[in-house]
Amino acid sequence: MYADENVIKIKHAVLREVAKLAFEGTLDAQRDHIAVRLIPGPTPQFRCCIYKEREIIRQRVRLAEGKAPGPEDNGNVIQVISAACEDCPISSYTVTENCQNCMGKACINACKFGAIEAGRHRSHIDPQKCKECGRCAAACPYNAIAHLKRPCKFACPVNAITYNEYGISVIDDSKCIRCGKCIHSCPFGAIGSKTFMVDVINALKSDKKVYVIAAPATEGQFGANITMGSWKKAMQEVGFNGFIEAGLGGDMTAASEAAEWVEAYKAGEKKVTSCCPGFVNMVRLHFPEMADKISTTISPMCAVSRMIKAQDPDAVTVFVGPCVAKKSEVVDQKIEGNADYVLTYSEMRAIMSAKGVELQPSDTSYQESSVYGKRFANSGGVTAAVVESMKEMEAGIEPKVCKANGAAECRKFLMLMKAGKLPDDFIEGMACEGGCVGGPSSFNDMLVTKKFRDELLQKADDRQILDNLKNYHMETFSMHREEE
Repeated sequence: MYADENVIKIKHAVLREVAKLAFEGTLDAQRDHIAVRLIPGPTPQFRCCIYKEREIIRQRVRLAEGKAPGPEDNGNVIQVISAACEDCPISSYTVTENCQNCMGKACINACKFGAIEAGRHRSHIDPQKCKECGRCAAACPYNAIAHLKRPCKFACPVNAITYNEYGISVIDDSKCIRCGKCIHSCPFGAIGSKTFMVDVINALKSDKKVYVIAAPATEGQFGANITMGSWKKAMQEVGFNGFIEAGLGGDMTAASEAAEWVEAYKAGEKKVTSCCPGFVNMVRLHFPEMADKISTTISPMCAVSRMIKAQDPDAVTVFVGPCVAKKSEVVDQKIEGNADYVLTYSEMRAIMSAKGVELQPSDTSYQESSVYGKRFANSGGVTAAVVESMKEMEAGIEPKVCKANGAAECRKFLMLMKAGKLPDDFIEGMACEGGCVGGPSSFNDMLVTKKFRDELLQKADDRQILDNLKNYHMETFSMHREEE
């Protein structure tokens, strides 16, 4: 369950309103009325007053349009909604009712910054002076000083979140890996991501052909009877011209990366995977000296997009899945031929809602990837697919692969590689625990999804990776990104 569970409803309501108006062509004229429609008043629904609630809605509308919520845009796909963040406690250390207002004043004596003063009933910490060293909490004999960890700051795996003098969270772009873990950790729903919804809707209304690429994590997210076939039919009803499961791209990436790993293994070089953009961002921002270790093989999303554009250069490709960092892959990495836009499940469902389309049960007859490509979404799935490709290639090697599950493990094993102490030959990095199926915009709980997902994948046929790729014109596009 997400920390912002009760806020998600209003988030989705904003997305639906923006999508509906964008399809109608009245978004410019009606934009300023969305907040009043959703918060009619006179009684506030969530905050202190309807005026604050409406301001938060206005900032959410800007995010839904792909803009920064405020006047400044630093380019990060993940943004802080300042009006919503103002309700979070400013001080990370606070004096509780356990304070006995004792004569010893150990807390005051321990503070080196003059941030604590005696009060009438208890000591008081000045958040403007507090440096969060924790000496006061350690000194108090009554354990009366509590450390309030901001959920967003605590959730961030790379310590990219601080807050300014007004208590508003600030994301350090030089550290942020765009994994999105902070988004649902905030109980006030004060962190969100920009969306490409309006861009996608405008593309659908144009004369260009628009294709959907569905993440391998999609199977199982919506139940055991909602298959890739269900999605294909729904996307056609929305108005998309084509639909392809990204598991096919998983097969493509596995085959290409297998060849790359064989070459690196024989040369005694270590490599790390390239399909998780959160992991790639971690390497580039926190371990830049190892950026050359990143596989040059493109992600499954990019592979399918390039395949589509090789056939139709004017095509618009849209990726849908549980990953926020995929937006960063498009915006920040700027890989030629990559998907034009990325939508989370909630954003695509808002588009579907605006068109009156719902996912309907379907059989599993539609399949374009091997089960290995489908399992790319699970931690260890990339490794299994690459190793299988090596076997099918008869490469004759058995590499040792470190499967880093979650950002904390990614960081740990990258540090070992940097120090020259990693015993493995390669690292498979997944910034989200469990893999893509545990992404920040997953529709369902990961354990619930696993049950449905296993049931669906058991019905997949036994096609091999390399045999499957013979059905596609792999010679028409490159499987590698250009070296920077």
